[in-house]
Amino acid sequence: MLIPPREFERLVEEALVGLPPQFADLLDNVAVVVEEEPSADDLSLLSDPNGELLGIYRGVALTRRTHDMLPMLPDQIAIFRGPILRIARTRQYALQQIRDTVIHELGHYFGLHDHDMPY
Repeated sequence: MLIPPREFERLVEEALVGLPPQFADLLDNVAVVVEEEPSADDLSLLSDPNGELLGIYRGVALTRRTHDMLPMLPDQIAIFRGPILRIARTRQYALQQIRDTVIHELGHYFGLHDHDMPY
């Protein structure tokens, strides 16, 4: 499966635009980026060393923030193009994986754990 980088970025943007307003309105100081591959540090978080990491949330979940925390850099959600394209056999499946990964990582921003999310 091949989706050029610029088109992949556009699909990630479309996934964000398609969020329900009640969630989109709560996003504050979050950067969503596309990276080609996860770093070694990112991969160290995988429970299955042979698995693919499709995305990652880098930040402090809203539920873990306190009023006395110092101002922070923006939280970041990285969507990994290479792993998504490796697991996608069709364009439609790639689109679904992009959407599901964006939603999953936003769930972490809102304080959900993997076992709390259907994605």
